[in-house]
Amino acid sequence: MKANTYFKKRSHMTWSPYTLLIKSLILSALILTGIESKVSAQDSLYTKPSWWFGGAVGANFNFYHGSTQELNSELTVPAVFHKGSGVGLYLAPLLEFHRPDSRLGFMLQAGYDNRKGSFNEITTPCNCPADLSDKLSYITIEPSLRLAPFKSNFYLYAGPRFAFNMAKSFKYKQGINPDYPDQVADPDVTGDFSNMRKSVFSMQIGAGYDIPLSSQNKQTQTVLSPFVSFQPYFGQDPRSIETWNMTTLRAGAALKFGRRHKIPQPVVAAPVMIVVPDPEVKFSVNSPMNIEVDRRVRETFPLRNYVFFDLGSTEIPDRYVLLTKDQVKNFKEDQLEVLTPKKLSGRSVREMIIYYNVLNILGDRMGKNTSSSVSLAGASMEGIANGKAMAESVKRYLVDIFGIDASRISTEGQIKPRIPSEQPGGTKQLTLLREGDRRVSIASNSPDLLMEFQTGPDAPLRPVKITAVQEAPIDSYITFNVEGAKEAFSSWSLEIADANGEIQYFGPYTEEKENISGKYILGAQPNGDYTVKMIGHTKSGKTVVKEIPVHMVLWTQSKDEMGMRFSIIFEFNESKAITIYEKYLTDVVTPQIPVGGTVILHGHTDIIGDEANNKTLSLARANEVKSIILNALAKAGRSDVKFEVYGFGENQSLAPFENNYPEERFYNRTVIIDIIPPK
Repeated sequence: MKANTYFKKRSHMTWSPYTLLIKSLILSALILTGIESKVSAQDSLYTKPSWWFGGAVGANFNFYHGSTQELNSELTVPAVFHKGSGVGLYLAPLLEFHRPDSRLGFMLQAGYDNRKGSFNEITTPCNCPADLSDKLSYITIEPSLRLAPFKSNFYLYAGPRFAFNMAKSFKYKQGINPDYPDQVADPDVTGDFSNMRKSVFSMQIGAGYDIPLSSQNKQTQTVLSPFVSFQPYFGQDPRSIETWNMTTLRAGAALKFGRRHKIPQPVVAAPVMIVVPDPEVKFSVNSPMNIEVDRRVRETFPLRNYVFFDLGSTEIPDRYVLLTKDQVKNFKEDQLEVLTPKKLSGRSVREMIIYYNVLNILGDRMGKNTSSSVSLAGASMEGIANGKAMAESVKRYLVDIFGIDASRISTEGQIKPRIPSEQPGGTKQLTLLREGDRRVSIASNSPDLLMEFQTGPDAPLRPVKITAVQEAPIDSYITFNVEGAKEAFSSWSLEIADANGEIQYFGPYTEEKENISGKYILGAQPNGDYTVKMIGHTKSGKTVVKEIPVHMVLWTQSKDEMGMRFSIIFEFNESKAITIYEKYLTDVVTPQIPVGGTVILHGHTDIIGDEANNKTLSLARANEVKSIILNALAKAGRSDVKFEVYGFGENQSLAPFENNYPEERFYNRTVIIDIIPPK
């Protein structure tokens, strides 16, 4: 018997907080799948696949909204069902097309799409609980446009969904009134929904990430692609009556297979010389004998007069060494290795220990020179008061721990430091630049605290002198020369094979000379025989290959040679030496170069800015220092010094410091001067 109802159709319901949670999950998934790791090995034997075939499996998280009451012509339930949810299986073969290194492509999936679920329990007019579940399923066809915005393994996709109904059964269950426990419950009612649409048309948007599973040497490539997609309620009304609609979040993974084609390998040219019609290119390798020499270094390390603060804090960061009053009496500037910071990252640990003791060095020098004074200027984009609080934090440490008279220390707050890294109109990498501008600058007019020959507020603190064993020096690196590469090649790379056939890949490069440390090739081996293959790609699209056998020797240590090291620091994006260093280079560094000695200059930058520009900038910095020293030597009537000049840019395997903190980036804007006596 058909029950009487009083039912009014409703419009689509607005988003609930639960649905907003779904949107947040989707956004998180898109962000997480956008994280990409870099792959250093380059495979030149095969093309990359354009066509991919496979299958996808996933789970549909279905969310019901709207209303349904008339299940079919024989059953209209006494109360309206509104919301529900359920999980169904998605299973489909797939086809993809996207050319290698392109952004656009096409995807097609067609298969089984289950949208089953259960409505939330309701109470009927007889005070009886009622439940409704359904088993909806479709054959779905989903063509999509594929977009890889960064030409990487991360991709987005969007397109229509065509679905054809396969199953539409339901089960209705009405319980008994709890006030009448002896009442007999009605039997469950099963059947098929009436007025079901045979087909629905909707849309979807999603994201995925391709994870290669195959070796780079395999011709058939296998890729696993986790994905997530969102299919809103638009067009997802399963029935032609009432207002029931569905929103679906799908998560799963696709397994895809693609086949590559072999690239015809070019004929190997004659040894040593690669000849292309125009212009000529020569390839050679210089692998030093690296006879055991322990180059001990007397290093004069510049003391940057900045203290960098973390965003949102006016307290001195705990990566700086902060002493107690009892430790001050035992503090010695020449024994800083016993005072290691809590957070010390990466390479050049010895030098960073010096810098992270900058406040202790300053406090010790002011304690020994009671007439000296300093001014502290705190710079903060959060306001002058915030910058002032940072400066007061440094002052409080010097007063409370080292007992410096507060009248000898002045403080002020600023929005930006006097020499800011962030320049007007700048739009790139502002986060890193602003980290460097959030600092307290230490200035003084007291010569006892400052670098030789320097006075005034811009003068840096006196450097610290240390003696240590130098790690593999620049002149021990293996040099790969490709003369004419800039004209002939758009890029070139290296394949270095050992005696067992194991291959290491380096590049691509665009310069005519590259240096690689022997330890990156040899590892712990003292020496080895290698076949070095240079692969050049000409601007006309040709590939040129050259092989050279090379014997390599790892640089090791003895105790024969003493060198000196100095460092010159540059401001952000500047290639001209800081003015105060010119007299220092002329009057302090140049006189210490021995007759017949060698000066090795290697310039560096931090990671901010364009990589190619940083390479040019670092070489310009090294040549600037060379020019100043050459002028000083010429005035002294000397021409006996040999120079080696290198520009390594932001190369993080060769940079003197990491780039995690602003102080490390400031120290990487440098030219390191190694002075080597004649052998």
